[in-house]
Amino acid sequence: MQKTWFITGASRGLGLSLAKAALAAGHKVVATGRQRKSLTQALDEDGDQLLCLPLDVSDAGQAEAAVHAATARFGGIDVLVNNAGYGHLGFFEETSAEDARVQFATNLFGVLNVTRAALPTMRTARQGRIFNVSSVGGLLGMENISLYSSSKFALEGFSECLAQEIAPFGMFVTIIEPGPFRTDFLTPESLRFGANPVADYADRRAALRASFEERNGLQPGNPEKLALAMLQLAEEAQPPLRFLAGKWAIEAADAKLAGMREEINRWRELSLGTDGF
Repeated sequence: MQKTWFITGASRGLGLSLAKAALAAGHKVVATGRQRKSLTQALDEDGDQLLCLPLDVSDAGQAEAAVHAATARFGGIDVLVNNAGYGHLGFFEETSAEDARVQFATNLFGVLNVTRAALPTMRTARQGRIFNVSSVGGLLGMENISLYSSSKFALEGFSECLAQEIAPFGMFVTIIEPGPFRTDFLTPESLRFGANPVADYADRRAALRASFEERNGLQPGNPEKLALAMLQLAEEAQPPLRFLAGKWAIEAADAKLAGMREEINRWRELSLGTDGF
């Protein structure tokens, strides 16, 4: 059955792979990105199946305008994909309050803006799917990604709550949690770094940046295969709340869960002892 997909961050990376896959499967696609020209160059000019719209997700007004244009053109939105985002890397002490504000403005508040704009028409239709693209970094924290990881942790908490709020309307939320995928995530276009270097972090900073450069282009995840998996999930009667993408993601999640269980059990008696008066 033909659906209308609204995809943020569709000019490159996973968003572009997903837009192409959805079009190839016969769906209608509203592809959004900061620059409309980048979208038309990567996809095509607007047609019967495609509408390319400029959208900075951190701007609530632009989000509302894009959703209005999408519904005016295609009559509604069946699948919303909140994919736009970037990674700010750096040890927390080397980042600024402005770094944090901008990171959250895109990775979290951008999702809130677009979702808030799209929910009324999707709720009225009493059906719809929302994919919020997170990361394994939204499940476990690692050094040097405190801003990025915390924005994704917040996205996951929002998604869990939203899933419960909209379930009575026949709508579902799925959090996509990719491990390393061969997109442009590790390129300068998708990364920013802390600009306030602290000498005590110098050795680790250099080693981590070198590892990012070495891994760029060698990540095991295939964005085209993830796009096809998301097309399948959109057809499932009971899609998962979370979808781990790739072996690395599954192994990392398994390790996190095992560690949490061990820590809960180690401190169980002290935890239980905090009840009662």
